[in-house]
Order: sequence, then structure tokens, then C-alpha cells
Amino acid sequence: MKILVTGAKGFIAGYVIQEFLDHGWEVVGLDNFSKYGDVDKSYDKNPKYRFVKGDAKDVKLLKDILGDCEHFMAGAAMIGGISYFHEFAYDLIAENERITAAAFDAAIWAHKAAKLKKITVMSSSMVYENAVKYPTPEGHQLECPPPFSTYGFQKLATEYFVKGAFEQYKLPYTLVRPFNCIGIGEKRAVTDVEIKSGNVSLALSHVVPDICQKILKGQDPLHLLGNGKQVRHYTYGGDLAKGIRYCVEKPEALNQDFNISTAKSTTVLELAELIWKKINKDKPFRYVSDKPFSHDVQLRVPDVAKAKVLLGYEANTSLEKAVDEIIPWIKEQIKLGGI
Repeated sequence: MKILVTGAKGFIAGYVIQEFLDHGWEVVGLDNFSKYGDVDKSYDKNPKYRFVKGDAKDVKLLKDILGDCEHFMAGAAMIGGISYFHEFAYDLIAENERITAAAFDAAIWAHKAAKLKKITVMSSSMVYENAVKYPTPEGHQLECPPPFSTYGFQKLATEYFVKGAFEQYKLPYTLVRPFNCIGIGEKRAVTDVEIKSGNVSLALSHVVPDICQKILKGQDPLHLLGNGKQVRHYTYGGDLAKGIRYCVEKPEALNQDFNISTAKSTTVLELAELIWKKINKDKPFRYVSDKPFSHDVQLRVPDVAKAKVLLGYEANTSLEKAVDEIIPWIKEQIKLGGI
């Protein structure tokens, strides 16, 4: 089986592509280097992997690649941390809409004229930005108020692309909603702007790498955005990749949507103290609260029962184990100037 993965040089794709290759798939990766530039991946020389440099908005190119692919994992998007939502408020909705439309134009054609079996679409937990039900089940995005952020709103629009393509063209699909993916490979992007947090410039405004780098650089007290009571579900990239593969492979996933996440809730403060103790050992944990960004969702708790029941999927890597992998990678990136 062969799959096209767009956004192939991105953070999440690094885990996803390796997961598919490890399970016998042929993979074609597409990316235009707009996020991180031309970064090396561990599987670049894998004989079952082919990389194509190109724009995910290029419908003709997508059709050329999809002509001999059975599956399409549409992962390309402008995406970043919370500061990114504010810095690129217009581009996030406009550019991501163009990327989404191109993906569906090509997929509709490939399903009708070639051998594409299904499109698997990366949505986001941000469709639940204004959720009022916790744990939040699939379908609640249609009940709660729409997202305030342009990023969340566009991801919700992506889900309507899925709905429209299925209703009009019978394009088979699976929708994936990742929750707070963490792991290695996430570093300063080409478009990142410098944002100060105390005496340290944030690399990403993604909480795990930013907390790691601030503590590694000796920040004391640690500066947190907000009061630290924000609740998240930090899902290890390898677990997320497995969930995405299940969504692609398993017949039970056909024309379904899934929250793909760890079941464990963790506050930002609990996360910060965990990382602090791993780096600073017996040094007393101290922190101060800085003014948060306006789109800093306070509570994000997914219901993960559907993926467990239908797919037999659970994210089992603990936050502690994931952090043990992330800290040395961040330390090395600081030395290299990547963060």
C-alpha cells in the first residue's frame, strides 16, 4: 500500500511517516520547506520513501502523486503555537483554506479516476476551543459555539470540506483530531517571531519545548503564560502516529472522526514542575505568571472512548517518559541554535 503524506518535513509528520514505513507502507512525502526549511529525517534514505519538494496547493502535482496512491494523509497546514494564532491570524485562515481546497480537489479526482481509497484529514482539538462539555466527545464541535481563533475556525471549516466531499462526491474519509502532540523535532520555525518570556525568547510558544528551554537556560523563577491551571492532554508523537495509522488502516475508521489523545489530564503547572525536577533535581521550584494570550484555552479534555472501542487504540506513553526523551533533544538544539 502507498500513501501520500503532505507536510512531510513537519513535526508530527516525522512520527507519522516513520510509523507507516515501520509497518510496511510505501510513503511519498510532500513539503515546500515553509515551516522548518530542508530538515533531515531519519527515513530520508529508506527505499520505501520518496520525497517530493512542492506546494500542497498545487492540484496538478497532488494529482500526479495520487495517481498511484491508495491513501492520502492530508497533513499540510500553517500551524504553530499560541503566539502564531495572533501573529498570522489572516494567513492561518486564508492559506490553510487554499491548502484544504487543493487537497480535496485532488482527492475527489483520484478517488474517481485513479485508485485512491480514502482521504485521512488532520483536524485539530482547536475545533473544541469553546467546548462546554467535558470530557469532550466527537460531535460536540457541532453543538458548542464556534472557535474564536481563525486557526480553530479554519480547522472546523476543514471538517465541512470533509462533509461536503462525502455528500456530493462520496469521497471516503477519516477525520483525526490530535491533542497537544509532544516529542522531538519541534524547533524554531522560519516564520517564528521573537517573544520574550522573562529573560528568555520563546522558540515556539508550544508549552513543552518552551518550558524545557527556559529551565535549561537557567530561568529562575520560571515564567509561565497564565496561572498554570490550564488543562491539557500531552500526547506523545509516537502514540499519535500509531493512532493516525489505525485511522488509515482499520475499516472501522471509515467515514468516522476520532479524538486521538492520551486520556490523562495535566495542568501546565504540573507539567512545569515535572520538567523542573528532571532538570534541576533538588532545586526548589519557583514560578511567576505572565499575561496569557487571548486564545489560551483553559480546559481541553477529550473523550477518547470512541477510538478505544472502534479502533482498539490507546495512547500509553506517559508524560514522564516523553519528557525524558524531549529534554536532551532540546538541550542539543540549544547548542546548535535550533531553539
